[in-house]
Amino acid sequence: MSANSLWQGRRAWLAVTCLLALPSLATWPTQGLALRALSWQPALALSEPWRWWTAAWVHLSLKHLVANLVGALLVAALGWAARVPPRAGWAWLLAWPLTHLGLLLQPGLQRYGGLSGVLHAGVAVAAVHLMTLQERRARLLGAAILAGMALKIVLEGPWRGPLIHPPEWDIAVAPLAHLLGTAWGCACAWVWLRSRPPPQLGQNV
Repeated sequence: MSANSLWQGRRAWLAVTCLLALPSLATWPTQGLALRALSWQPALALSEPWRWWTAAWVHLSLKHLVANLVGALLVAALGWAARVPPRAGWAWLLAWPLTHLGLLLQPGLQRYGGLSGVLHAGVAVAAVHLMTLQERRARLLGAAILAGMALKIVLEGPWRGPLIHPPEWDIAVAPLAHLLGTAWGCACAWVWLRSRPPPQLGQNV
């Protein structure tokens, strides 16, 4: 990968991270309004499609927000260290609304907000990228990341119901969002990383 391509890939990855993190900070002071107008709600998924994106920016507690922002920084660091190409940023961007749209599979989940589903997608994209590299250590690392994510999802048990209540959290967690984020991240990465390079994020198309 050339130095220019490496910079473009990292810039694209950081751009998606900023699109997730900065609006999350901006909406926090109006948490109640954001919850009503921006959160994922299955009954409004088709009539108000902006929620496919904006659900990521809604947080239900300060702890929820801080944890997700820390998670966003870690995913940004993972993409930077993995030397993701520009196409990885596009794959992550595509997985964002698809992750939330997939929540229609669980109509019992009446409301959802937060970055965690889309962050799982970002980790999956970076892991798939690592698995496409020639270096054996990179492939093993990518496989280990995906295996760890699979184990986490199995332990959360998204088939058991729409929400779980981990004792360390002050909110309920929607494990299906983690499963969908991981699945869509893998799928989008596989398609985009093996396709013709798209225009760079931030450049004219």
